[in-house]
Amino acid sequence: MTTATFMNHNEDYPQDYLADILKSVKTIAMVGANSDPTKFSYGVLRVLHETGYDMIPVNPNEAGGEIRGLKVYPALKDIDRPVDMVQVFRASPALYGIAQEAIDIGAKVLWAQIGVRDDEAAKLAESAGLKVVMNRCPKIELFRPFWKPRLNQQI
Repeated sequence: MTTATFMNHNEDYPQDYLADILKSVKTIAMVGANSDPTKFSYGVLRVLHETGYDMIPVNPNEAGGEIRGLKVYPALKDIDRPVDMVQVFRASPALYGIAQEAIDIGAKVLWAQIGVRDDEAAKLAESAGLKVVMNRCPKIELFRPFWKPRLNQQI
C-alpha cells in the first residue's frame, strides 16, 4: 500500500521534487498535443522529444495522424506501452477526468501545464500515489538549473 503524499500546490515546488520527476520519467503522454507549430504544446513536445523523452501525443481530433513523426492516440487508455508521466495541455475543468485516466493507466506523475489547475484532481491523483505538478511547464523546469544569475557581471 502506497502512502499518499500531498503537496501544497499554493507554494513553489521544491526544486529537487521537480528535478527528480524530470530525471526519473522516460515516457510522457501529452494530452492536448497539437500538430500546429504555432501552438505552445507543439513547442513543448518538440523540446522534450529532442531532449530524449519518449513523447506520446494524445488528441482525439488528430488521432491516427502524426505529430513530429509520432503516432497520435485518441485517449490515454489507447496507448500501447507504459506511461511514466501524463502532461496536460487542456483547460482546468478537464484535469479531474484526466487524473482518473492517468491513474487507470498506471502513470506515476500528473503534470498540468501553466494555467491548468484543479486541487480536487491533485488530491485524487496523490491519493493514488501519483506525484502532481500544476501550473508549471516541464520545458521551462528542465532548463531552470542553467538560469543561475551572474551577480558579479559588470553592466
